[in-house]
Amino acid sequence: MRVSKFTIDDYDRASTFWRETPGIGLACVESKERFTSFLERNPDLSFKLSDSDAIVGTILCGHDGTRGYLHHLAVAPSYRGRGMGRMMVDKSLEGLRRLGIRKCHFFIDSRNDEGNELWKTLDWTELKEVRVYSHDIELPAQ
Repeated sequence: MRVSKFTIDDYDRASTFWRETPGIGLACVESKERFTSFLERNPDLSFKLSDSDAIVGTILCGHDGTRGYLHHLAVAPSYRGRGMGRMMVDKSLEGLRRLGIRKCHFFIDSRNDEGNELWKTLDWTELKEVRVYSHDIELPAQ
């Protein structure tokens, strides 16, 4: 197994992996074009865990200049419990640190019990005083 930089060439295999992983939503990476844009704006912050040619773990990381955001931390069930998720988180946080970003957030579905327990073991703080509101912006037809 090895952890390496996530590239656009990984998109198809990763999107299949995410569809097969409970608790992972695909809204922010719904198309290869949008995903390409995400990686271009946030180079060297997202990673994949590979076993041969198979993707068995991912983490996506971006920032707005002051705050980092982690998405799609996922490790295949048969690879969990080996510290691979923590290793990918650490690599993304190190990338943010190099950019001078001092705070990072992770969004997770409140119904993802296993994922929520992981973040507690990684010493992240659940912010109970913050609520996230979402709004879909309609784009003109092309």
